[in-house]
Order: sequence, then C-alpha cells, then structure tokens
Amino acid sequence: MNVICRVFVAVFFGLLAVAQASERASAANELAALTYQAAGDELRTRVVINFDREPEVSTLLLDQPHRLVVDLPKAVFAFDKKSLEPRGLIDDVRYGMIDDARSRLIFTMKGPFSVERVDVLKNDNSPGYRLVADLVASSDRQFAEALKTQNATTASTQTALKGDRLASAAPSEVSKAPKPFTVVVDAGHGGIDSGAESSGGIMEKDVTLMFARELRDQLRKIPGLRIEMTRDSDEFLRLTERVRIARQYEADLFISVHADTINQRNIRGATVYTVSDKASDAASRAMADRENKADAVAGVTFDNETPEIADILMDLTRRETHTFSLSFAKGVVRALKGDVNMINNPHRFAGFQVLRAPDVPSVLVEIGYLSNDEDAKLMLDPAWRTHVAERLATAVGEFSGKKTAGALN
Repeated sequence: MNVICRVFVAVFFGLLAVAQASERASAANELAALTYQAAGDELRTRVVINFDREPEVSTLLLDQPHRLVVDLPKAVFAFDKKSLEPRGLIDDVRYGMIDDARSRLIFTMKGPFSVERVDVLKNDNSPGYRLVADLVASSDRQFAEALKTQNATTASTQTALKGDRLASAAPSEVSKAPKPFTVVVDAGHGGIDSGAESSGGIMEKDVTLMFARELRDQLRKIPGLRIEMTRDSDEFLRLTERVRIARQYEADLFISVHADTINQRNIRGATVYTVSDKASDAASRAMADRENKADAVAGVTFDNETPEIADILMDLTRRETHTFSLSFAKGVVRALKGDVNMINNPHRFAGFQVLRAPDVPSVLVEIGYLSNDEDAKLMLDPAWRTHVAERLATAVGEFSGKKTAGALN
C-alpha cells in the first residue's frame, strides 16, 4: 500500500470514528468530544478540542506532578490516539468518567505552568464548538501561588479522581523570604545528541556535563546563590525544554556550556556568546545553526507555532535581559582573559535558540574546541576544569552582587 493510500485510509477511519461517536452521543443525549489537537513547544502550548455542542467546563490544578484538569458533562470521546502523543508542555493526556454525570480530561505537564486562557467558542465554518486552552511555562513559585489562590476559592468543592489528590500549597512553597540569586547551568547536548566529537572520540555531551558539574560545585561555594542544572546525567533535552527549566527556577542567570569543532584545527580557546539576530561573524553564525539543529538529531522537529509576543512591556523586558547578558559576558571575558586561553575577540554573538528566554539573562560559554587536540586534552584534565570553573564562578559572583545592588553597567 503506497503512502497516499495509507493516508486516505487513516483519514477515512478517523472521520468514521468521529461520525460514530457523534451518533452514539446524540442517541444518548450526551456530549461528544470529537477531535483533539495540541501545538507549540515547552514554553507555550495551545490545546483545541472540538465538540458537537457547547460544553460546560471547569478547570482545576493538581500538583505532584503538575496537572490541569478539565471537567465536562458526561461525554463520548472519539480522539485519534496519535493526536494524544506528548507535545510541547504536555507529557500525557488521560480522560474518562468520574461519576454517572461527569467526564474529566487530565493533562500532565512537564513542569509548572499557568493557564493563560480557557475559552469555549462557537465554530465559524462548521457545526459545533471548540475549547481553546493556552498553557504557558511558569515557575515553581508562580504555580504554588496559583494553587494557594485556588484552594482559597474553589478547591474545597472539587472532587479528585481515585488515586489523585487535590493540589496543595504549603506555606513554605509560597515563601515571603527574598528569592536567592539563581543560576541555571546547562550542559549542552546529551543522550542521543552527542554534539561535536574530537579526532580521538571525545564527545561534546560528556565534556560539557563534566564541566557543568564542576562549575556547579564552584558556584555552591558562593554564599547566597541557588544553583540548578538542566541535566545531571546523559539525557536528551530539547532546546526549548532547557529554556523552560530556566524559567521554572526563575533563573537570574543561565549559562549553557559547549565545546564545538571547527574546520581550522589550529583555532583554540574559550568563547562567550550572547544572543543576536545578526551574527558577529560567519563562524558564529555557522555554530548557532549547528546548535539550533540539535533537536533534529533526536528526530524532533522545531515547532515554529508559538505566537510572537508584541507587547511593549515584553519588549522592554527583552531589552533589559539583553543588557544584563552583555554585562555578564564582559565580566566572563575579564575573569578568563590572561588566565585562561581565549580566541581572538572572545565575546561574540549569534542567534542561539537556547539563549532566547525573554526574561532570563543568558550566555553560551564555549570552553574550547574539540577539533583542537590541545583543547580536547585539557577538557579531560580535572585540574584544568576546576581552574576554569573557578574563574567563571568569580564572574558569576561579581555579576550577582552588582545585579542585586542594581549597579550593572
């Protein structure tokens, strides 16, 4: 059977299932949930569910893990199983009856989130109604605050599924204490995405993790810092998942560690990158292009479906964040220069996807080039990693002190 025939058969049986579900629901005077769609990435996801008639819906947050519950009248579900596969912020979708008169949808999320909107709209060009839900990645603190608000207003009247418990926010979860300066260290690549590789078989995913762990340990010596990592094992993370984690922890600084290769084997040394739509040079643009394709290695396509944010306040936030990123990058160059080998013009910029969080100052630190034998050898030396991590930690300490005091320039 050729591809066209398989697609035709799949569409035919999908439409048949929807029609049958609609007939069953109509015969029993029940609501029919006909189709399910999700689009977006780990930062913002939209869910659209089509119904044969207008549904009355209510929502509820659950924690451990983070979940969104949508309660409906008794319904017949005709969802295509493939459409329910994990997508964007959503890790899992379940649905079923909770009593003789009500049905429930449960969305298990990849981390804390906020519900930007849940609307029921009449379809413009077809019968029925659709539920539209926009879900946005948020921080642990923001999710705990949402739970606290929910519990104060509606949680006492909600019913949990067997085995589920209602979300709770302990007083410690919504602390009044000042938030510590938070640094998220991102070890580039991982899992099926091994990154660059030296002539001797050294893989980028391994050296970035070794260095990220060392940097974490050095940063922990600085009082008042909270240190988190995007990964602490050999696992694959999408680029947007790394950004989502930074936002989950409300990072004040995001440091992504890499060790690339280049055609010119004589080039070696550290480089610090900040984000820009226009690259500083051809080599930086080529490197950003390679890094931005990291998801494709694992068979994941980049979703360019997230709507652009044109809000004036968001634009101001982006500008302030960019200023902070530039300030930290300059501090890194000062801390490393003369003490750690660096390339010419060590502060460069390009359109790195992993640095695009609008509210998190971010840099990508290239600790060296695996294409250079001397750099590759140094990356395996624990003493060298400690020394470079100490210098980088010094830059972080200075940046955190200035940012806290509002004295960045």
